Amino acid sequence: MDGSSTGYKDLEHWIGIAQTLERGCFDALFFADVHGTYNTYQNSRDAAVRHAVQFPGNDPTLLISALAQATQNLGFACTYSTTYFQPYITAKTFSTLDHLSNGRVAWNIVTSYLPDACANMGIGEMPPHDERYDQADEYMQVVYKLWEHSWEEDAIVRDVENDIHTDPEKVHTIDHKGSNFQVPGPHMCEPSPQRTPVLFQAGQSPRGSDFAAKHAEALFVIYPNVEICRAAVDAFRDKVRAAGRNPDHVKIFAGIGIVVGESDDDAKRKMDQFRQYASPEGALALFGGWTGIDLSSYTPNQRISNVKSEAIQHAAEYFTTIDPDRAWTVGEISEFLSVASILPKVVGSPATIADEIERWVDEGGIDGVNVVPVSQPTGFTEFVDLVVPELQRRGRTRTSYEGNTLREHYFGMGQKRLLGDHIAHRTLPPWKRKSSAGRAAE
Repeated sequence: MDGSSTGYKDLEHWIGIAQTLERGCFDALFFADVHGTYNTYQNSRDAAVRHAVQFPGNDPTLLISALAQATQNLGFACTYSTTYFQPYITAKTFSTLDHLSNGRVAWNIVTSYLPDACANMGIGEMPPHDERYDQADEYMQVVYKLWEHSWEEDAIVRDVENDIHTDPEKVHTIDHKGSNFQVPGPHMCEPSPQRTPVLFQAGQSPRGSDFAAKHAEALFVIYPNVEICRAAVDAFRDKVRAAGRNPDHVKIFAGIGIVVGESDDDAKRKMDQFRQYASPEGALALFGGWTGIDLSSYTPNQRISNVKSEAIQHAAEYFTTIDPDRAWTVGEISEFLSVASILPKVVGSPATIADEIERWVDEGGIDGVNVVPVSQPTGFTEFVDLVVPELQRRGRTRTSYEGNTLREHYFGMGQKRLLGDHIAHRTLPPWKRKSSAGRAAE
């Protein structure tokens, strides 16, 4: 029996998933996280609570050290909000996790979007969208200074004879004074294997993609089809280039809902079964939380093209891109969303799934996919047992790990630290400027 409805609070459940993904040579296990409820639908959280829409949910950062102990190579990407947590705490949290995992941690940078989470955190009203990203830009300056600038590489000396653990001359304050943050430092943690965790981002708004072009090393995207994906990917890579970075230094992963069976017919039978147990109301609660669009006041047969609302028209445009010849009703949208939410769905045999993944990579311009199985943990097991061997046979995925850190999984052996063209390296601390000048003089 699938344990997805109870396993979220069971460590063995997560260890099993992590070990399965490592057996399939995955890069990382990606954890989404929120700190509020989806309460747009019917102006209430009840539907989200009733149907377990990211509620209840535990803190995924506390899982990572245990999962790292149970694996050797798999990375772990965790969502953490720049709106809710102070940068000093974030730097300490991810440095600790990077130490305990031997360099296998990524931070999915989010500015968050649930108003009641801000209330829970004592922030008050949610700041406007672009303002949250403005604050996040300064936030990143702070964590870069803590991770990259505060400690010299050889600060830890462990000199027993002279009773010195750490050389205080090689641990520096950062003395950050900005419009949002004042952080003197120094960083609490010595340099971890990656120093800075791998930086994920998922913003697809104009402001969000500008932020990602500056900061992200990996981008998680959701697009309805390959053609739209390709246009968006090309535009984003242009932004990365304009930000002074090599576009190849940002890996792009598209989220895809996967249902795999021994054959295409077997997979379709599974999909039909999933739809029988799906929750359209829960899907609309999730959609409402993501978009701020409440579809509860419209009848199931009402076509969204006839709804007079700017937000609804945006939703209509999204679904038109899925099938331009179809006039979507609210009921059809809820049915579509009830399995794997807004993600594109790929249903079929291992060969069919592999064909589609190849098409998204080759024609969509992405570097890989964020596999989202409809059932957990069985969907992961089926993907690893059925699809991974097919992808390996085609030379599309690794058959064993080479590097030790997550950054090496993405950028190659020996690349444990941020690449040289990253924005974090553009401002050097005084001690780095001195060492650079010394090397130049030599």
